[in-house]
Amino acid sequence: MLIQMKVEGMLFDPRSNMYILLLKEIDGNGTLPIWIGKPEADSIALALGKVETPRPLTHDLIKNITDSLKVKITKIIVTEILDNTYYALLCLSDGKKETMVDSRPSDAVAVALRVNAPIFVEETIMEQKSADELEEWLKNLKPEDFGTIM
Repeated sequence: MLIQMKVEGMLFDPRSNMYILLLKEIDGNGTLPIWIGKPEADSIALALGKVETPRPLTHDLIKNITDSLKVKITKIIVTEILDNTYYALLCLSDGKKETMVDSRPSDAVAVALRVNAPIFVEETIMEQKSADELEEWLKNLKPEDFGTIM
């Protein structure tokens, strides 16, 4: 079963020097933290802020390509986690058939925000991870460790 999510925000993790993309259930309280790199965090922040760049960035390019080919990104799905690495799919449709394209979740979310596609997570991932990882991370933080919230 798929659970629909939304981007709740991003946090900076000073210990790993990475960002945490925080997805939250639309019809529930579950959250899913996904550690991502700075370029992807910047791209997601631009999309959340509806900031237009003078030239298309990579995720804008993907949107422009699909728009030009009259292909719709219908949804993205975070499908599994293996060895602490999340996997996702971009679901594309040309009106006749649906095609699934492998993606990193951070890239999939950055594209989904640009095309207003819904974000889903497989229920098994929520059962596996949920907010436990984030709660554990927060418990171990000292006040001076807090970075910015986007």
